[in-house]
Amino acid sequence: MTNKRYGRVGDAPVIGAGTYADNNTCAVSCTGWGEYFIRLSVAKTVCDLIEYKGMSVADAANELIMKKVPALGGDGGLIAIDKQGRIAMPFNTAGMYRAAIKENGDMEIMIFNR
Repeated sequence: MTNKRYGRVGDAPVIGAGTYADNNTCAVSCTGWGEYFIRLSVAKTVCDLIEYKGMSVADAANELIMKKVPALGGDGGLIAIDKQGRIAMPFNTAGMYRAAIKENGDMEIMIFNR
């Protein structure tokens, strides 16, 4: 984040907001405007949407990153993997460095939208 305050940590390492894992649902790691991720407990909420609403990891991740976070004025993205190995990497910024190895072994390395 440009002009961030001295002492501020880059990403949001707060458990529940910036990172969370649950063996029953998924593991999530977030990056972005931390205050908004904290307000929404983004990482934990993705897991909750999977567990309690039966959403897919992609739908749950998109709900937070493409709707909820921007509605408050924040931006960022996340990487999530569910217990079946399905991966979601949505972001609402110009780009986000991300990579994954798919089930078939193919590597996926990206910065911008396709």
